[in-house]
Parts: sequence; C-alpha cells; structure tokens
Amino acid sequence: MNPLSAIFGAGVATRNALYDRGVFLVKKLTRPVVSIGNISVGGSGKTPFVIALGQLLTELKIPFDVLSRGYGRSSTEIAVVDPDGLPAQFGDEPLLIARKLQAPVIVGADRYQSGLLAEQKFSSKLHLLDDGFQHRRLHRDFDIVLLPAEDQAGSLLPTGRLREPITALNRADAVLLFDSQAQSVEAKSVWHAHRVIELPAAAGRTIAFSGIARPRQFLENLKSSKLQIASALTFRDHHRYDQRDIERLLALRKQTGADGFITTEKDLINLGTLAAQLSPLMTAGLRIEIEPAQQVVIEMIKTIEQRSGQQIQPPA
Repeated sequence: MNPLSAIFGAGVATRNALYDRGVFLVKKLTRPVVSIGNISVGGSGKTPFVIALGQLLTELKIPFDVLSRGYGRSSTEIAVVDPDGLPAQFGDEPLLIARKLQAPVIVGADRYQSGLLAEQKFSSKLHLLDDGFQHRRLHRDFDIVLLPAEDQAGSLLPTGRLREPITALNRADAVLLFDSQAQSVEAKSVWHAHRVIELPAAAGRTIAFSGIARPRQFLENLKSSKLQIASALTFRDHHRYDQRDIERLLALRKQTGADGFITTEKDLINLGTLAAQLSPLMTAGLRIEIEPAQQVVIEMIKTIEQRSGQQIQPPA
C-alpha cells in the first residue's frame, strides 16, 4: 500500500473505532433513518438510487424525506429545497432529487439538525440519508452501500478513490451490486440492480458534454447507442456553467459541424437558463432498477420496524 494511503487508512480506522466504542457521540432522530452511501469518492449512482428508492416508497404509500449535505452550495444554513430554486442555493443533486420525487429534501452539513427540521415540518415515516455511510454521527436504522465493480479493487485516498477499505462493508445491512457484477463480497444482504440509460432518439451528429464524477461511463453508454458522437467535452464534477463554457461548446459545434448537444440531467440543472443557447440540446437520464424491487424494500421496512419499534408500512 502507498504510504500516504496507509496513513489515510489508519486515520479512518481510528475514527471508526472511536465510534464503535462509543467515544464519539452518535445522535438519534425520532424517526428511522435509511442511509444510502458508498466507500469511494463520487460517481457510484447514489442520486439515481435515492430517486429509485423514493419512488418505491411512494408506491408503497410510505411518506419520506431526504437529508442531504448539498455539496457546492453558497450557503451553509439548513434549508428545505425549493424544486424551482438554483444549484447555488441547494446543490445540483438535491435539486434533481426534489424535482424527480416531489418529496421534501433538506440540505445542511449537520444532518441531525436537518432531520430535526424535517420532523418539525413534515409527517415523514422515514428519513433517507443521502451519502451517509461515513456520516456516523447520525444514528441510522438501515445502511445501504452501493458498490460499483471498480470499487472492489480500488485503493484508498489520496492515491486512489476509496474513502474506506472494502472491510467497511461489514457495517452495511445491504450492499448493492450492479448489472452482471460478480458477488465477491461478504455482506448481511446483497441486492442487485441495473443501470438503465434513457437516451433520446438519434438526431444527427452530437456533441456530448458533462460535469460528473465518472464521465467515462457516460461516454461509453452514448457510444454504445445509435447516437453519432462528433466530439466530447468533460468538465469537473458539479461544474457550474457560465457564458464562456457556452461559447466554447458553440465553437466546438461549428468546428465539427455537429447538429446538436447531449448532456446529463445533473448538467442540465447546472446549465440553468444558459441551456436555451445550446438548442437542440438532448438529455440522457440514468435510472436504477432494483430487482426484485418491492420485495427487497418490504424486507428492509420489516427490519427497520423491528429495530425501531415503529410502524412504517401502512396496515394492509
């Protein structure tokens, strides 16, 4: 192991041990918490998974809210996301979640205080804790960890992408594997899911651009479709577009003779009103399909009810 990664790993192990031994205080909300997280830096599909889980809870008539840090906000205050707001106010991913689910989303660095606000304002039965696996100061009643294949053989920060070693999965109640990923991890429960890329119909030669954690996956999905990619441009994750970016993209379209553009749903939020200058602009969506969807969620609810002593699912 790289010496810097070894130092980082020792720090992570010490922090976890202090939580395990009760030295660090863990705060508990009144209503149960379901944490959705991973062991790497960005790009594992947490946001589309939160959306998928939220949609399943809606189908089961279980009211919920989402607690999110709100990465990249200009404010640190706790706030309820306005779906018509701006990423600078709430963060791009919380906005996407709020728009897709039409459920309360609360942003703030202190997820316990965010949860208290949610419990004051909303009648949710569950809190979904977005990116919560390492946020151990908040008690959770069920831990879900998303594990892309590349994380199984990854290395720790700062030389790699892992925030914790693979052994951290021992804390998880369920580990989610994607597509045809081999089940080579030990976990209390292993869930399976498929990534489904929702692409528009082919419309000539297209310039693809994105500001996401793992742009290679986005480009590979586009190339495997019937879309003709004239050129591709990559920005940093959570990139907030400005007029210079628009001019750069328009110049690239002129240079390549492309007919239009395609980007992700998250990027569309970060474009805001600038998107109108890139017409025709197509959007690719990412949907996660859990299988068997309702069965695993119902089993999760039963576990939470047993642990919390609270009734979550409406009576039959």
